[in-house]
Amino acid sequence: MQPIKKIIVVEDSSIVTKIIRHILKAEPTIEASFAASFAEAKSLYESLKDEVFAALVDLNLPDAPDGEVVDFMLEMKVPTVVLTGSCDEERRERLQSKGIVDYVNKEGRYSYKYAINLVHRLYANQAIKVLVVEDSDTSRGFICQLLNRHLYQVLEARDGVEAIRVLLDNPDIKLLITDYNMPNMDGFELVQNIRYKYEKSDLIIIGLSAEGHKGLSAKFIKNGANDFLQKPFNHEEFHCRIMHNVESLELIAQIRDAANRDYLTGAYNRRYFFDVGESLYTQAKSAGTPLAAVVIDIDHFKSVNDTHGHDVGDRVLQLFSSILSETMSRFLVARTGGEEFFALLPGLDNEKAMAFVDKVRTIVAATAIECGDEDLYISFSAGVCNLASETLDEQLSTADTYLYRAKEAGRNMVIGDD
Repeated sequence: MQPIKKIIVVEDSSIVTKIIRHILKAEPTIEASFAASFAEAKSLYESLKDEVFAALVDLNLPDAPDGEVVDFMLEMKVPTVVLTGSCDEERRERLQSKGIVDYVNKEGRYSYKYAINLVHRLYANQAIKVLVVEDSDTSRGFICQLLNRHLYQVLEARDGVEAIRVLLDNPDIKLLITDYNMPNMDGFELVQNIRYKYEKSDLIIIGLSAEGHKGLSAKFIKNGANDFLQKPFNHEEFHCRIMHNVESLELIAQIRDAANRDYLTGAYNRRYFFDVGESLYTQAKSAGTPLAAVVIDIDHFKSVNDTHGHDVGDRVLQLFSSILSETMSRFLVARTGGEEFFALLPGLDNEKAMAFVDKVRTIVAATAIECGDEDLYISFSAGVCNLASETLDEQLSTADTYLYRAKEAGRNMVIGDD
């Protein structure tokens, strides 16, 4: 779960305040403090200071009719979303020139939900790296400034060659914005080179150009860009395009993650285990480093279902999976079927791996599961194998043999290599 984000809401309308309070009831990760005047807002900020993540502020207040509260929040370096009853072209440009995150017209419930969503977006943006590729210092600086307002991690490059070097040093970059006309390697060549390694669902590329021929946007996209913007662009279109593409990337990541997860427990599934496990196995074998393969099985799980019902059985699986995920967070763990789980522990020899799994076994055995008026306790048996094998499957098969020895010996124990 995300940490709590503290925000200040400055609004003199009791109706608008009531709507925002109601919307925030469904936002457990946002904690809002309210002020109805500029004086209250300043006092509130002084009491919170560095705890304030962002502010939603009314442009016109009884004691600040000309947006003084906006200037104050920006001076305090608080990301600020402006709430306004109306916004003509002149006012819009004036607000954007101040450095606000965005402005929202008070046109109904959706407007306020949009403002709250911007707070979530700002928080998520802090983890997103963006590379701006532009040979003009002025243009590059302007784009970086817009991105900094939305709290992205911003990197810069002056041409395509430099951009590739930055990408190699920062493989976690999620968004690249590139101009077309640059020395050494232009935007088209850069996009073509990048797409040899990065798919559209892994790295967003947005092309830019001040050149006006009509086929430019299509050429950019056909070469592998996700989107295109004609320069000069306005702030709102820029941010909307960025937000749309980033949210699409996040949605794809969520879908991928869901495909790799077990629906009941949220643990990784068998397919993901072998996709990642084969890579870990190959790395360990090439480097000659230890890799422990673990097969885990909940003891007497059928009896739990038969005695207490499948709802309790599901709760057992969920709690057990949660304990494994927490205690083995630095390793690969997956539910591979029924009450069976696999784990790979890179870097641990058999003695250390057995001691570690046995410690987890102790934690599980001591954990109570609510079951009506009584507490239910469970245990597990495990096999741990570090013996050299031709394949990961063979190593897991040996660990499975150890698991059955543990069950035959009375369960609730861990058996490893002789």
